[in-house]
Amino acid sequence: MDVSAFKDVLLRKRGELVALGGLKPLQHSIEHNNGRQGDMADQASGNNEVHIQLRLKQTDAKILQAIDEALTRIEKGSYGLCRDCGEPIAEARLNAIPWTRVCITCKEKQKL
Repeated sequence: MDVSAFKDVLLRKRGELVALGGLKPLQHSIEHNNGRQGDMADQASGNNEVHIQLRLKQTDAKILQAIDEALTRIEKGSYGLCRDCGEPIAEARLNAIPWTRVCITCKEKQKL
């Protein structure tokens, strides 16, 4: 398995998330919504938009943390091994989710 290719993908995705991140866009939406006039439906819609943006930021932060952990595993030489069972993670799964910590079998067990 070519770990350097996965490292490149992880670093590129990390760069995208960092470039998109930051609190300014979210802060602007909150300030814009707080100063907004309009009926209750308009205000509720604005509140919902801020809530959705906040959830997206939280998701991005979780992915960013998982990417950083994957980069650490690359440095330690344990990248591509399942955290739970220690078996190699299928390359197809790593291609789909390069920051994954577990193999598909262990992930399915977590859902139960």
